[in-house]
Amino acid sequence: MRKVRADLHLHTCLSPCADDRMLATAIVGRAKKRGLDMIGICDHNSAENAMALVKAGRREGLTVIVGMEITSSEEAHILGLFEEESALMGMQELVYAHLPGKNYEDSFGPQTVIDEWDRVVGANHRLLIGATTLTVEQLVKAIHERSGLAIAAHVDRERFSLVGQLGFIPKALSLDAVEVARSSSKNNQYNNYPVITSSDAHFLQDIGTNCTTFTVEEPSLDEIRKALRHEMGRSFALN
Repeated sequence: MRKVRADLHLHTCLSPCADDRMLATAIVGRAKKRGLDMIGICDHNSAENAMALVKAGRREGLTVIVGMEITSSEEAHILGLFEEESALMGMQELVYAHLPGKNYEDSFGPQTVIDEWDRVVGANHRLLIGATTLTVEQLVKAIHERSGLAIAAHVDRERFSLVGQLGFIPKALSLDAVEVARSSSKNNQYNNYPVITSSDAHFLQDIGTNCTTFTVEEPSLDEIRKALRHEMGRSFALN
């Protein structure tokens, strides 16, 4: 077993609310300087930069988990983390089919698609900052159908969280974990779900400010899943 320091909720320049310096090489470099072993890329309602980060991370020995931060019809944010690119792209296709609206850069910001060397290869014109027409229950089900982990994002925030939007976390919701953003929330109980913490970084300086340490065999999504369930000696702790 080894300890893996992970920040599983980072944005890139694809998210319109993220800084335009959130580029592949800069994110990986900052994560390494912060002593992270693993990061998760979760842009708003899109995964078009995720594989660029995987490639950039591989060059530097940093494990990158691919995912999305999806906005439900209730305007609650759910993280979907995936092992395989095909599962990620399948989830993106579903999200795009249920994501109305068009982005206006002057109002919401640019949505830049890059490669692993930070070169601009395109732009996303969908309204990524908007909400899908999929309910929380539908999102969690779709994530699990693609063998992903479904994590309720920043549940201790008033805006865009399950607690903030609904006032509670539905007991029947089959989440794999909940994420908190503030250190004061780390000891709270949320329907007995495993509680992790991440930075939700939109700026380079925020990467790694909150992270979770997993005791696992290797840095992988499958090992994270086992750690969240405390299976086979795996475990996790908040930093």
